[in-house]
Amino acid sequence: MPAVAEMLKASEAAVVSRVSLRDINRVIDEHILPDAFVSLDNGRHVLAGACSLIAFYFESARRLTSEERLFAIRTAEARLTKARTLPWAALLREDWTVHHEFLTIDLMPFMRGASERLDDLAAAREIVTASPDVLGGTPVIRGTRVPVYDVAASVAAGHSVERILEAWPSLDAENIKLASIYAEANPLRGRPRVSGDIPEGSVIITDRRVPVVGRRDEVSDR
Repeated sequence: MPAVAEMLKASEAAVVSRVSLRDINRVIDEHILPDAFVSLDNGRHVLAGACSLIAFYFESARRLTSEERLFAIRTAEARLTKARTLPWAALLREDWTVHHEFLTIDLMPFMRGASERLDDLAAAREIVTASPDVLGGTPVIRGTRVPVYDVAASVAAGHSVERILEAWPSLDAENIKLASIYAEANPLRGRPRVSGDIPEGSVIITDRRVPVVGRRDEVSDR
């Protein structure tokens, strides 16, 4: 698991916080998250431990006012600053209740949630590998030649786990889950590469061919 003090990329922080990348940029730009938990050097980064506070801010929006949420974050700031050198297991043994006038806010569920998603992120990092000798350096699931982003794209397209496993028998359900997490935490830049090749180890489920209507046909119909 990433350490409490590790600085995550904005896209990774979005996954761990279970919010959008736009929300991550918002907590940075609007200083919702304390500046001590943010780094702007060489890209935007967020303290791993602070992802719990980001999750709290957005998930509690319907029940708490902005003032109450910001108060909880500012109160937790000092505690998290002191605990940032601790392992996550020790962090989860701390008291994360915040008292604000007549309110008592428990941040522990958000700490646990962030901890679990950091475990998933660490597993996703571990399962992905890239080598110039395998598909020209394309990131693949470790021990296979299955491109990670192809699997994630299949999930995003709404294909069932069963159908994806038919296409790539060397995978399992956990591989598919982690491939999606990795792709979300490390989004590709630019237009995705289009290839007509079937990845090694896959099988064709359907083969639909659509006739292309050329300009000559279009002209003759006029």
